Amino acid sequence: MLRKGNLTQGNITSTLLQFTLPMLAGSLLQQCYNIADTLIVGQCIGANALAAVGSAYTLMIFLTSILLGLSMGSGTVFSLLYGAGNLPALRRSIYVSFLLIGTVTVLLNVAVFLWIDPILRWLQVPHDVYSLMRSYLWIIFQGIAFTFLYNFYAALLRAVGDSVTPLWFLAISVVLNIGLDLFLILVLDLGIEGTAIATVIAQGTAASGILLHTYKNRPELRLHWEDMRFDRSCLKEITSFSTLTCIQQSVMNFGILMVQGLVNSFGMAVMAAFAAAIKIDSFAYMPVQEFGNAFSTFVAQNFGAGKGERIHQGIRCAFLITIVFSLIVSLSVFFFAKPLMLIFVRPDEAEILRIGAEYLRIEGTFYFGIGILFLLYGYYRAIRMPGISVVLTILSLGTRVVLSYWLASIPSIGVTGIWWSIPIGWFLADLAGITYYGLAKNQRGIGI
Repeated sequence: MLRKGNLTQGNITSTLLQFTLPMLAGSLLQQCYNIADTLIVGQCIGANALAAVGSAYTLMIFLTSILLGLSMGSGTVFSLLYGAGNLPALRRSIYVSFLLIGTVTVLLNVAVFLWIDPILRWLQVPHDVYSLMRSYLWIIFQGIAFTFLYNFYAALLRAVGDSVTPLWFLAISVVLNIGLDLFLILVLDLGIEGTAIATVIAQGTAASGILLHTYKNRPELRLHWEDMRFDRSCLKEITSFSTLTCIQQSVMNFGILMVQGLVNSFGMAVMAAFAAAIKIDSFAYMPVQEFGNAFSTFVAQNFGAGKGERIHQGIRCAFLITIVFSLIVSLSVFFFAKPLMLIFVRPDEAEILRIGAEYLRIEGTFYFGIGILFLLYGYYRAIRMPGISVVLTILSLGTRVVLSYWLASIPSIGVTGIWWSIPIGWFLADLAGITYYGLAKNQRGIGI
């Protein structure tokens, strides 16, 4: 009998797409959290508030990437055990993983409250934006526990083939977030603090909803007393996958954070343009990022079931889908760069519009580079080689950071050098990952 959420049988293309589509929708909704803040803040409060929320978003992505990476790493273990049909081991892994990531969440929450001012100074936040960004972050930091809970249970449900349930709770929270944004800013006039409060309430709704749903409707995932014990082998596996995936996510977003600091040094206009453009950028390539995560679950379940040839067929299918989709999105972003910027920026902010459109036309042309990279990340994570994903991340982000600082220091290039460094980093990592795949495939001789 085929278990619910089993990705080891059926037509590969339809299986991948059916599992991915709710995740794609969910990823777009996830972006709506900050998109709503950016849109309303930029249009209703002004450029300084837009710059503050944009820079805060980059910092929050870095912090939440730690929790997301730990959850994704645990999710890979969950997929492997689910694919192998070992439900008792799966429940023990859930217990160990929850305690591990929960502890990290508490420590992280304490750290960011204690060091908020040193962090903002390190980011070179301009004086006229500093107080706004600090007020926003002080409230946002209070929702870190909600971020952990939602991402943990979303990763768990996706690992066992349920990509629809996380979407529903995310949709509810996004609608709530947008409604609260409008009410707290336009009606109560709470300014940037109102935006932060709306986001925290919405995140809490998603977290509590998905937790209660999982407990009530997925009894095979419900922990029993015998599951609540530390199994050393389980702890070792969870720690290995979660730590390496966490390092990958953290390195990736730490590199982005360093680039944000460099962007901030060019002044408010560049800072605001980057804040708006990066939302469009993230929105544009987020679908291929989630497709990479869905592909990772597909590979992990089939790897656990020992179906190497199915994995090999899935790789060909996934690469084709990613390239076609990325090219379509690239063309759209290139030709509609300025109209997209106008969603977040007032028409009279000509300099901000020009800088943002330039960023989008340069980076947006090469989305297939990051699409392939996300597939490589998911593939190596799923076949118990998460260390390779970390190496590819370091190569991509290291190139981006070094080139950004070098090119930006050349007067004739300036800030444009930051934009060009990003796709160059993607392609170097793609080349390394594909080359290693070819070598490993020939050595293993099993298609993976």
